[in-house]
Amino acid sequence: MDAIASHIHDALTQVRELRRNILAKQRFKGYSGRARILSGSLALGAAALIQTLPPSKYTVLFGWLAVLALGLFINYGALLYWFLFDPEVRRDVTKLKPVLRAVPSLAVGGVLTLAMLRSRIFWPLYGVWMTLFGLANLTGEDVLPSRILYVGLFYLVCGTVYLMSPSPTFLNPWPMGIVFFTGEWAAGLVMHFDREETQP
Repeated sequence: MDAIASHIHDALTQVRELRRNILAKQRFKGYSGRARILSGSLALGAAALIQTLPPSKYTVLFGWLAVLALGLFINYGALLYWFLFDPEVRRDVTKLKPVLRAVPSLAVGGVLTLAMLRSRIFWPLYGVWMTLFGLANLTGEDVLPSRILYVGLFYLVCGTVYLMSPSPTFLNPWPMGIVFFTGEWAAGLVMHFDREETQP
């Protein structure tokens, strides 16, 4: 009986090791957990800074556009560094396929933003940005850590609550800052610890 139990234990250990190796090969590792944490911290800092400025819709808008530009630079800069210098990637463009999955959600967010700004409708912007960013997080469910699903759902719920709230105002930067700080820190930690778990 002891020999059979030992063989079963060894077989289960090998299955776990095989599963871990398969997960490590399937995971898209181009996104940086640290970059997302830095972006989340930037969002919270921006909310604090915007709060000190004279209240103006355009001041708030330009503040968040600056955060967007810096966030894109940080995250896609980290992605580019991974693509150019990770020895496993070998500058293989096909490795970047998962990045394209988020493009439709982000593009729709851009189009809706432009449409609302053209009509000078500001109040729904935070909710639109949250919900579409949530959808972007859900697009890589099969190549990103499974817990990213919860981050995507968090953004969707927050965006929906914001859009349905009785008196949302674009001049209050804290809903945006707090939601993106929380979501990006959560996503960053998920990615950081997943990278450690899937390392061979």
